[in-house]
This record gives sequence, C-alpha cells and structure tokens, in this order.
Amino acid sequence: MRNVMSAVRTNAMRLLDRSLSGNTFDYKQIIAIIMPILADQAFIILMSMFNTAMISSSGVAAVSAVSMVDSLNIFIVNVFIAVATGGTVIVAQYKGSGNDKMISRAASQALSLVTIVSLLMCVLVIVFHNPTLHLLFGRAEAVVLDNARIYLIGSGITYPLFAVYSAITGVLRGIAETRVCLFLSVIMNFAYFILNLLFIVGLDMGIVGMVISLFLARVIGMLTSLIYLLRYCQKIKVRLRDAFDLDFQVIKKIMYIGVPFAAEQLFFNGGKLLTQTYIVQFGTLAITANAIGGSLSSLSQIGGSALSIALVTVVGQCMGRGDVPDARRYVRSFLWMSALVYIFALVVILPLFPYIISLFSPPGEIVPVIYELTVLVLLAQPVFWTFSFMLPSALRAAGDSRFTSITAMLTMWLIRVILGYVVGVTFGFGLMGVWTAMVIEWGVRGLIFYLRFRGDKWYRHKLV
Repeated sequence: MRNVMSAVRTNAMRLLDRSLSGNTFDYKQIIAIIMPILADQAFIILMSMFNTAMISSSGVAAVSAVSMVDSLNIFIVNVFIAVATGGTVIVAQYKGSGNDKMISRAASQALSLVTIVSLLMCVLVIVFHNPTLHLLFGRAEAVVLDNARIYLIGSGITYPLFAVYSAITGVLRGIAETRVCLFLSVIMNFAYFILNLLFIVGLDMGIVGMVISLFLARVIGMLTSLIYLLRYCQKIKVRLRDAFDLDFQVIKKIMYIGVPFAAEQLFFNGGKLLTQTYIVQFGTLAITANAIGGSLSSLSQIGGSALSIALVTVVGQCMGRGDVPDARRYVRSFLWMSALVYIFALVVILPLFPYIISLFSPPGEIVPVIYELTVLVLLAQPVFWTFSFMLPSALRAAGDSRFTSITAMLTMWLIRVILGYVVGVTFGFGLMGVWTAMVIEWGVRGLIFYLRFRGDKWYRHKLV
C-alpha cells in the first residue's frame, strides 16, 4: 500500500511539474501563489453567504434591499478595484524585470490613486443617494427602499477604507505575497462576520447593524493592511509620505491598465445593474431569489476566481521577463485547472443544494427557481465562465487592457442587457430569461478572448 501511495504521489508531482513549471515559476511556486488566494476567496464567499443568511432573519425586505444596493456597490467599488489592478500589473512586471526600487514607487502611487478615486465615489454616492435609488429601483416597495437608503449611505462611507485595503493587497499580490493577503482578508472578513452576529443576530438591529459591522470591519482591514505595508513588508519599502508625492510617470502606467479596466467595470457592472432593474419589476420574491442564486453562484466560483486572480501575478511577471512562451504555457494550464475546478463544483454543490439553501430560509415557492438558476450556472461554468473570465486576466496582465475592456463592454450591452430584457421581460421568461442571457454572453465573450489569445497582438505592449 505504501508503494502504491508513493507511486501516485510521484506521478502527481510529475504531472504538476510538466503542467505548471516553466522559466519564471516552478509548480511549487505556482501552488504557493494559488493556495492562499483560494483560501481567501473561499473565506470571503462563505462569510458573504453567512452574512446574507443572517440578514435573511430580518425578512425579505432586508434581503432585497441588500441585494439591490450590493449590485450598485459592485458597480462603484469595482472602479477603484480596477485601478488597484493596474497597480498589481505594474508591480508584477517590475518584479519580473527585477527593478525593486520601482516596485516600491509603483506601490505608493497605486495607493494614492485608488484613495483619490474612492473619495470621489464616496462623496458622489452620499450626495446623490436618493435620486440614484429612485432612478434604479423606484418600483421597489417602500420598505425595501427605506432599507436600501440606509445601507447605501453606510456602504458609501466605507469606500475609502476598502480602497486602501484593496490597493495594498493588490500590490502585495503583484509580488506574489498571497499569504499576507490571505491573513489580512481573514482579519477583515472574520471581523465583519463576528460583528454581524453581534449587531444583527444578537441585538436584532437589521440593516443598521449590518452597516455598523461593515464600517468597523473595513476600519480594521484598512489599519491592519497599512500597518503591515509600512512597518513589516520587507519587499516593498513605502513610507506614508510617499503617497503624497505623486509621480505622474508611474501613475500614467497604472492608469494605462486601470482606466480601461475601470471603464469596463463601469459599463460591465452598469449592465448588471440595469438587469437588476428588470428583476425589480418581477417583485420582491424574484429579487430575493436572485440574491440567493447569486450567493450560490459565488460559492461555485471560489476556485475559478482564485485562479483568475493568481493568473494576473503569473502572467505579469512572465511579461516583465519578456518570456511570452512561458506566459502562454501558464495560461493554458490555468484554463484546464479552472475547467476541472468547475466540474468539481458541479458534482459537489448539486447534491448538497437542499442543505445549502436551508441556510437562507427562503420562502418555499422560490426554492425551485433558485435550483433551476443554480443548475444553469453550474453547467455553463466549466467552459463559458473559464474562457470569459480567465483569459481577460491574462491579456490584461500583458497590457492588453483596452481590447479586453472594449470587448467586455460590447458583449455586456449588446447581449446580456438587450437579450436579457427581450427574453426576460418581453417574452416573459422572467428571472430565468435574464440569467440565460448572462450565460450566452459568457460564451460569446469567451470565444472572442480565445481568438485574441491565439494571436500575437495581446503581448505587444511595453509597460516597464
């Protein structure tokens, strides 16, 4: 038996070495990058599910409000996360080229830029929260809008806190310090979970309790990430005053990646936000089903999201070395890993569906709808999600951000938004019609990115 186990282990290591080792990284380094990100994504998604389950105890109006506002939050937050991703790419490429001085400089400028953008977003949301909610969700019930108003203002106040945290973890991922990112994520998200237990379950404060928990958790996340960067990070030497010394040459490089990606996030998540307004027309139960279905979808995407994040670091450092064949090799391996991860998710989640759905205590009449949505997504993810989300991470890490952003914007609006309305609203297929349009858009976008990856234009960008 021992000999059999030894042979299996040896063959597994050979397979990993053949698939994941190259000139830039060996398979052990790749695994060391992926595993903390995987644990981080699992922790974030699971905490999000439990937090959604906790707010479910306050009723469907509270769940619907959180779902609506979170669709708007994703739209806004992803703008400064996109800018932070620009910092990740530039730091990764400087790391690959061996320029330690510019790694630190790029890190400080990414922190400055993301903070400025998030402060602007914070002010806009707080000032225009009422017209925004009525424009997007005016057909929702009054009690849902009241809860949404509280949650939106509270979320807006926390944008700069989360922006600082996102910028720091972004540059840390650029130098492959993914274990530290995991540590910082656990601190912030576990704090959010414990605080929600206190304020929502213990003190029964509903939406107000969730807002207080979010603010305190993001204060903790910002402070811990800042302390680590300024005092304990040995690979990046940043002083707080460096963030006030703007270097427009470095900022321009960050914005070369970040601005197209931010525009993509605005249009892409704007399209998702618009589809949310379709769902509001279907009623509060449909909003709740969409929120719970989205949580289950996020659960299945833990592995794929982790690989997508790790791929930015891997390809970025390959391109910093100027090693295109290595980058291609890693991208192909990551595509296979993503497909296998999603097949595993399909096999695990469907049998456990009755137990998972019980966490949310949904009204019985929407459980079959949630199941149908979950089956649809699980079947589409191994191929459609893999190509439509993994490949743009690779292309963006090589500097091909303009093409990826334009493609994502066009497919979102021409397929998901228009087709979602036609199928879901005009033809009366409701929530399933909107989700089917989403899956079709994944497939079209993935095909376009694959054709781009097969060519040579995606790596012809000089950033560092």
